[in-house]
Amino acid sequence: MHITEGLLSTSTEGMLVLGAGAVVAAAGTAIGLRKLDYERVPQVAMLSAAFFVASLIHVPLGFTSVHLVLNGLVGLVLGWAAFPALLIALLLQAVLLGFGGPTTLGINTTAMALPAVACYGLFHRFAVGRNDGIAALSGLCAGALAIVLGAMIVALALLGAGEQFAAVWKLVILAQLPIAAIEGLITSTVLVFLRKVRPELLQSPLLLADRLEVGDA
Repeated sequence: MHITEGLLSTSTEGMLVLGAGAVVAAAGTAIGLRKLDYERVPQVAMLSAAFFVASLIHVPLGFTSVHLVLNGLVGLVLGWAAFPALLIALLLQAVLLGFGGPTTLGINTTAMALPAVACYGLFHRFAVGRNDGIAALSGLCAGALAIVLGAMIVALALLGAGEQFAAVWKLVILAQLPIAAIEGLITSTVLVFLRKVRPELLQSPLLLADRLEVGDA
């Protein structure tokens, strides 16, 4: 679900889209770093590495590509810290593997991290609840929704970049629907596994502000 390097920089509209993506990514990363409990950095690094490995296999699809992302799982565990985690993973992919690049780093980070944060807000309380069935369902929904939202952001970025991309935005969304189903199943399975063997990974607040609120209570 990367936008190819150099694709949007060929037009003024595309440059504006890239700029907007960079602003959102920078703001999200700043919030994530400000709230991050630095005792949890190893967990952030672990999930960043999981994202890096999961998205190594790319299937080219016109102006974009499809692959496993796991941003729903990253969002459920990290919340706003998903922004710096995914930013680092995408930067390493660009430098080491040539996926994306410096001009698209912001918009690609936004397309993957913003849905992750949204899924944290929507499903985290259910993912850590006592009901295993609801938790599994929340993982399924988070994994699938994160992909769909990311595909919509990529599609909107292409639409905003000019009429030359108008014919492919629907294809971008449709191509991600099978991936969304797979992501939902994987996220749900991993979530159920973590609840059994490492529940503290989900229960312990990753964000310093949340931790302080719990302590004050």
